[in-house]
Amino acid sequence: MSLRTPLGRVLGAGSAHEGAHHWTAQRATAVALTLLTIWFVVSIVRLPLADHASVTAWIAHGANPVLLALLAIVASWHSQLGVQVVIEDYVHGRHAKIALLLASTFAHVLIAAVAVLALLRIALRSFG
Repeated sequence: MSLRTPLGRVLGAGSAHEGAHHWTAQRATAVALTLLTIWFVVSIVRLPLADHASVTAWIAHGANPVLLALLAIVASWHSQLGVQVVIEDYVHGRHAKIALLLASTFAHVLIAAVAVLALLRIALRSFG
C-alpha cells in the first residue's frame, strides 16, 4: 500500500516513466514554435518583393538560415510528439503501434532533414 495520492502517482510518470518528459517536450516545442512562427511571419511580411530572388536572398542573409532550420526542426519534432500521442492512444495492436511509431519517427526526421538540406543549399549557394 502506498501513502501517495492518486494524483501524486500520476504526475510522476506513466507506466513507461516518460510521461513527464513527453509533456515537457511538447510544451517546450510549442513555446519555441510560437516564437519562431511569429519571427517567420513578421519577416515574410516585411519582405519588399515576393519574387524568387528576393526570397532566396532573404533566406541566405544573416541568421535567417539558422532560424529557419530551427523552425523546421522544432515543427517536425512537435508534430512527431503529437502524432505519437495519437498513435499510442488510438492504435491498439502492439505490432501495428510499433510499426506506425517507427514510420512516423522516420517520416518526421526525413522531413526535417530535407528542409535543412534545402536551406543549406540556398544559403551556401549565395557564398559561392
